[in-house]
Amino acid sequence: MQPKSRPSESAPSAHERVYKAIRQSVMHGAARPGQPLTLRGIGQRYDVSMTPAREAVRRLAAEGALNVSASGRVTVTELSNERIEELAAIRAMLEPELACRALPRAHNALIDRLQLINGQMAEVIAKGDAVGYIRTNLEFHRTLYLRAHAPAMLAMAETVWLQLGPTMRALYGRMQRTELPRHHRSIVACLRSGDEAGLRLTVRADVTQGLSMLVS
Repeated sequence: MQPKSRPSESAPSAHERVYKAIRQSVMHGAARPGQPLTLRGIGQRYDVSMTPAREAVRRLAAEGALNVSASGRVTVTELSNERIEELAAIRAMLEPELACRALPRAHNALIDRLQLINGQMAEVIAKGDAVGYIRTNLEFHRTLYLRAHAPAMLAMAETVWLQLGPTMRALYGRMQRTELPRHHRSIVACLRSGDEAGLRLTVRADVTQGLSMLVS
């Protein structure tokens, strides 16, 4: 009897699927800093061969989400205090600009969508779901920034979120959050009133709050 072969897979589509799944896991804090990964384990988990697993790891390492040692050992990147401060500074510069560029297109439909996401975030906070909190928090920001029509800037922001994901999970544990971030309500209020200066200040405060706890 012929051995049962794995269904044929398109290498690009297989590696893209694995890449996106691991990227989401890291960005949303489901992976912890320093967590080891193996190509064999990735292949088994996502039912792919070594080639797409290796390519996904290569891309994520290039984005700073994974670290590959000289010996080939793969781990989720651990950030130094200096790196955390640097990424926080990038968020503080980049995201207020994205929000202000989105302001002229912040119509009622967008505001209603942001309010809905805030409601979803309140639900995951009540459940103590750290990964759900990070996911909905980033969804709130990304939904707003998409209206900026600045894809290169948004891509830069998403790379920062990716590198910070596991660290944000650690931060969530320290903050012991029990309610919706107050800055999210202020962001919505600034969008409603067209307050660009207030929006810039509020987004800056929202994206940097708490990170000092990790470097103190």
